[in-house]
Amino acid sequence: MDKTELMAKAPSIAASMAAAHVSPGIQLAQTRYRAALVSGWGVPAGASVLEVGCGQGDMTAALAEAVGPRGRVVAVDIADPSYGAPVTLGQSAEHLKASPLGSRIDFRFGLDVLDEAVAFPDDGFDHVVLAHCSWYFESLDRLGATLARVRRWARNLCYAEWDLTPGSAEQLPHLLAVLIQGQIEASGSRGEGNVRTPFSRESLLRALPAAGWDPAPAQAVDTTALQDGDWEVDACMALLDDADRMAGLPRTVRELVLSQADVLRSLAKRRGNVPLPAYSLTAR
Repeated sequence: MDKTELMAKAPSIAASMAAAHVSPGIQLAQTRYRAALVSGWGVPAGASVLEVGCGQGDMTAALAEAVGPRGRVVAVDIADPSYGAPVTLGQSAEHLKASPLGSRIDFRFGLDVLDEAVAFPDDGFDHVVLAHCSWYFESLDRLGATLARVRRWARNLCYAEWDLTPGSAEQLPHLLAVLIQGQIEASGSRGEGNVRTPFSRESLLRALPAAGWDPAPAQAVDTTALQDGDWEVDACMALLDDADRMAGLPRTVRELVLSQADVLRSLAKRRGNVPLPAYSLTAR
């Protein structure tokens, strides 16, 4: 399926998502973005795909449309089906499974690909996908181990993540929000937020060869229609308002975080915070 065809199907793909009933405009923007990623990766009809960190299935739905009725998508996530709001992972998966795309998808939640009990056939997939999930990992080492583990299961890697290097001053609130969340996590205060280990594109490019992957040059992707800048600013503010969690931080970390929070409050808008850039690449 070529890029034009997949992008034209974005409204029908978005309609398969449970969140479309809550925020249809937001869901359509998120779906269009993921359809553009899939098109850029060149995932063909009939392909078999392992998606790691599928979350609520935004990327899963776009992949399922791309691979067509002869393809399959095994979508796994370490989180429990009850995770997520206002729609949980399990609710979103059930809604997507009931759609015309559902027969192409196999959701598996609560699954850690580093668990030795988890196994897939060698070269059993044409592609393995990690899309905007790697900052959820508890460490860069754990991401590297995951990239190495899936190397034997798939011939190609498709990857996308936010870029920590802002392209404009308007993106600084998103940057500060993710860095603050990462510092709180790195101090040992573990939570369930979207951001645990924000790392640079350069760090990823160092990790890929060490895990056995040969990456093609990364490509910038347009994120301007996305709402993630607002979401991460909101998530960061909620952390800062958690008095017990802030009190539990080491004093030096708390002082650093509070100083950065002052800057974030001076820059952030109530709504309309421009998201960071993102990058996409493939590897063999």
